[in-house]
This record gives sequence, C-alpha cells and structure tokens, in this order.
Amino acid sequence: MRILYLDLDTLRPDHLGCYGYHRDTSPNLDRIAGQGVRFEGCYCSDAPCLPSRAALMTGRFGIHTGIVGHGGTAADLRLEGAGRQFSDRLRRESLPAFLRAAGMKTVTVSPYAERHGAWWFYAGFSEMHNTGKGGMESAEEVTPTALAWIEREARRDGWFLHVNYWDPHTPYRAPEEFGNPFADDPLPAWLTEETLEKHRQMVGPHTAREISMFDNRENSRYPRQPGELKDMRDLRRMIDGYDCGIRYLDQHVGRLLDALDSQGVLDETAIIISSDHGENQGELGIYGEHATADGIAPRIPMILRWPGGMAGQVDEGLHYNLDLPPTLAELLGRDAPAAWDGRSYARTVTEGAGCGRDYLVLSQCAHVCQRGVRFGPWMYVRTYHDGYYLFPEEMLFDLSQDSHEQHDLAPQRRDICQEAVYDLNEWNDAMMKSMPYDADPLWTVMKEGGPYHARGALPAYCERLERTGRAWAVPELKRRHPREFSGR
Repeated sequence: MRILYLDLDTLRPDHLGCYGYHRDTSPNLDRIAGQGVRFEGCYCSDAPCLPSRAALMTGRFGIHTGIVGHGGTAADLRLEGAGRQFSDRLRRESLPAFLRAAGMKTVTVSPYAERHGAWWFYAGFSEMHNTGKGGMESAEEVTPTALAWIEREARRDGWFLHVNYWDPHTPYRAPEEFGNPFADDPLPAWLTEETLEKHRQMVGPHTAREISMFDNRENSRYPRQPGELKDMRDLRRMIDGYDCGIRYLDQHVGRLLDALDSQGVLDETAIIISSDHGENQGELGIYGEHATADGIAPRIPMILRWPGGMAGQVDEGLHYNLDLPPTLAELLGRDAPAAWDGRSYARTVTEGAGCGRDYLVLSQCAHVCQRGVRFGPWMYVRTYHDGYYLFPEEMLFDLSQDSHEQHDLAPQRRDICQEAVYDLNEWNDAMMKSMPYDADPLWTVMKEGGPYHARGALPAYCERLERTGRAWAVPELKRRHPREFSGR
C-alpha cells in the first residue's frame, strides 16, 4: 500500500470547488474528490495547528494529551510519569509509528516540528525532511523535496508520504508573478458593504481594523494581505489573497500527482487531502485567523481516495480529524491501539455506509478559551476567555440557515443551548474518567493567564481602541480582564 497525505495548512473546505465554492480554486483537489469520498462534516477536535496536529498524530483529544494551546503548560504533551516504559507511548501509538509497524516507510516533508518545538511530531517517521522556514515556506520551496522523494522511492511498495503546504496560511504568499486568477470573480455574496461596516466597529485581534493581530501594519513582502479593511477593495484583496494561496498550492499538488503518474503508481496510491484547521474570513468579525471553536475555524476538508473504495461519494456525517487513524487501521486490516480516541469510518470509504457521530466537542485555547458543540444543524459555542472579542458566554448558530454565523440565537433558543450543555458535560465527564490526570488543560490555560496569543496585549490594545473611536469597548474589556491591568 502507498499513501500520500496532503496536509494543506489553514484550508477551509468551503473555499474549494468540490465543496461548492464559486471560484475555481482547486481543480486538482477536486479531481481527487471525484475519485474518492468527500466528508462534509469533518472537524479538528482541538484548534488551532499545534493542538490539531497533536490530536491527529497521537489519536487522542487535547484534554487527554494536554496540548490545547500554543504556549505554557498546555503546549506540551503530558508526562507519562511513573508508568513510562523504556520508550514512550508515541513509539508505539503515534500514527506514523503505527503505520511503520504495519510495514510502511513513513516520510514527512514539513517544517512543522521546528515551528512549534513539537519534536514529538517526528515520532514514528522513518525520514524527516525539514523545508527550513518554520511554516513561512511557499509551495515552490516544498515541491522539489517531495518530487525528489517521489522520483526516487515511489515505485517501491509500502510507504506513507506526508507533504505539508502552507500557502493558505497568513501571510498570503503566492508569488507576484502568479497574478490573480480571481480578479473578475465576485466575492462571497454574504460579504457586503453593510457587513464590512459592522465588522469595522468590532474589537479584537484580527478583526477588520487590526488584520495584523493588534494593529493595522502591513508587510511589503506580502502585498496580497492588507493590514486593515477600510473598504470593499481591501476586502477583495484579503479574500483574493487567501484564494490565490489555495490555487497556487493546488498547482503544486498537480505536479505531485503527475509525478506519481509518471512513476506508474498514481492509480494504486491512496490519497488523503486534509488540513489542520480552517480559517475565519469574516465570521464572528475575524479575518485571516483560526481563533475560535465555532463552525468555521475547526472545520477541515477531508477527502479520501482509497484504491478499490467508493468514488464520487459524499458523506454528511460528523467526524473528528482523530477519527482518521483508526480508519486507516481498519482499511489496512489491523487493530487500532486501545488508547486512540477516534472511531473508524472505514465502512464509509469501502461501502458508503454512514458512520458519523451524534455530536462533536471542539476546543480552542490558543486565541480564546472556548468549547463548541456541533450537532444536527447547530453550532453552540461556550466562551471561558473571550480573547478580547467581547463574545457572550454562550452563542448558538443554525448552520443550515446561517453558515457564516451572523445571527446568534442563544437568547431565543435556551432549549437548544441546554441540550448542547448536556452533551458538553457528558463529553467532559467521559474524558476526565478515561485518563489518570486530574486537570482539564483548558483550565490550566486560564490559570496561567489566558490564551497565549492574547496574554499581556490588552493595555496597549485599549490605547489603540481609544485612538480609533472604539473607546466604548474599553470599560468592558477592563471589567472582564482586570488582571491585565494589575500594577498599572
């Protein structure tokens, strides 16, 4: 068996043609989707990238691994303690280690471990190719390494090749000579002048007036990304920049597919297309960031083309990214490690059978502290630390009618909120009972000063709000976050 895993950072599914996008961003990815199974309801259990990839590679929820954030205690795997054996559990239980034990050569082309100091990411890989820029690579800096490996090794049997592209991640980096294939295409219809003006009154990092997190600075090296959205021209620049990143990486994916074809192994190679998380592009007022546990930031594409499997199939069920490891185990005819939290959806791939979950619990503790519950048409979001967005404690969206989360129904639908809270408590109880630790890492983040990307930034940001006509928000931010102003 040969498996190519295309790990396309920050790729939201609804900006792909195969997921219904009106722009032609992804012809090569769409082609693979037509040959396999496209999953509509796949989400990372823990966002953003460090918690998400920890969940995928370990097969376990962040509440179990301890990784739910980007800094502090919650950015490291929990120590195994007195029960640790001669080698740690990742030597046996990481996804690459499992595949290597199944007889596959496991290879990664990615700078990911160095980006976050997440050296456990390498566990189980036979070969590691660090492309050297910590996630600031453009596709033309990744593809040559992947192509060289394919030309050298693809004809051998039994390999798993993980290739990591970063082009949809900020800063938007498609080379200038690539041009803009979307210059004449309309923006997503929901992004109107009225919506933009509403967003310009909002507060928080990466909102319309602070695309560069807490200010509106621009970097001349990345002209596709504005520092502030003043008008619809800036908004077009933002969306076009993101979409150009997708189309640019899609071209490079096409080169990998052509190389496999030239080696005579494309048709018999399993291809997985996914991401670590999506990207808010106006939802909740946030642009170019993956900061929430809502229906946008944790939602990921999942496309699986398996030799002999279903073709042109669309699955509507709810799945986590960490459901992929047990799925691969079943497809390879092997038993999954008991410690994995995922549930296999192999029968969806081989038979088209529905294997979705009743609900998902989604976590975000790097930019805010939130847990979300995704069930039926509903997205419920509970906020513990608002990341300076002034989110209410509870939000509720009907994604079947409001896919861009413009209408919070929590005040009107307390009954649905109560159902979500029941599911959240049921999940939390099950998680806490199934591990030897006594701490939920969400609360570790809270006790250590809040989410990493918000920590310590509020006083200076409040000064900016006062200078930019949004002083109305400052008293409430100070009320919610008094620790940020202690000693001042």
